[in-house]
Amino acid sequence: MTITTVGVVGCGLMGSGIAQVAAQSGYTTIVREASDDLLQQGLDRIRRFLAGGVQRGKLTEDEKHRTLNRIIGITQFEEFHACDIVIEAVTENPAVKKDVFTSLDRALPPHALIATNTSSISITELAATTQRPGKVIGLHFFNPVPIMPLIEMVIGLTTSEETIGIARQFGESLGKKIIVAKDTPGFIVNYLLIPYLLDAVRLVESGTATKEDIDAGMTLGCSHPIGPLALLDLIGLDTTLYIADVLYEGFRAEKYAIPPLLRKMVAAGYLGRKSGRGFYEYT
Repeated sequence: MTITTVGVVGCGLMGSGIAQVAAQSGYTTIVREASDDLLQQGLDRIRRFLAGGVQRGKLTEDEKHRTLNRIIGITQFEEFHACDIVIEAVTENPAVKKDVFTSLDRALPPHALIATNTSSISITELAATTQRPGKVIGLHFFNPVPIMPLIEMVIGLTTSEETIGIARQFGESLGKKIIVAKDTPGFIVNYLLIPYLLDAVRLVESGTATKEDIDAGMTLGCSHPIGPLALLDLIGLDTTLYIADVLYEGFRAEKYAIPPLLRKMVAAGYLGRKSGRGFYEYT
């Protein structure tokens, strides 16, 4: 199967990035949001990102316009009827994602694949909500999508070999490196990353070190591009809390237990950059 038209459900931070990358790679890209207001916010985010690329000399004005012209914004699932693959990038909530998968299964042509950008939810569980479980796969992008060169491809129990091959070819056509994981909690990256982030929270909680010194230790001492607490703010403390809960439920391992400080911050609305305050403050 040749993919020519790509769909994206959700035009938030991740969805807008996925839509932008698909359009920049030459695909007709249809992106859906729940309302016109949310859709315009997402499309404006893409315009700003591309304009910044022009200013930095990363692309031309003509390339920016061609990319934008390939993007079609919609609010109804039925308008995905021409898509060959749709990537779901809505909130990390199993019930919400299952509703999206059910709607996509009804709207899409029989040949179309359904991919999810989930960072923790079972691919097999999502596939079971459809009549095409062999055509469901995980394509986990990383933030910011236009810059990060990785896709974590997650293989569900029912994912077919044909789907794996098509999804790999598609991901590589976006200029991404593909790594493959089986359908287990956390996949590869979050299985390793979440304990590291939680340990950084524990260091703050215990008073062992300041957030600035913890982050400086990892950036200057280990050559990480960003410290763990700044990374938590970027990912979102609520998102990290949810993923850690999924991992703890899956493995019952102490390394995934949530530090009380993280729960308190999320309860207080200190979610990181998206709320203006997390471990650091943002304007």
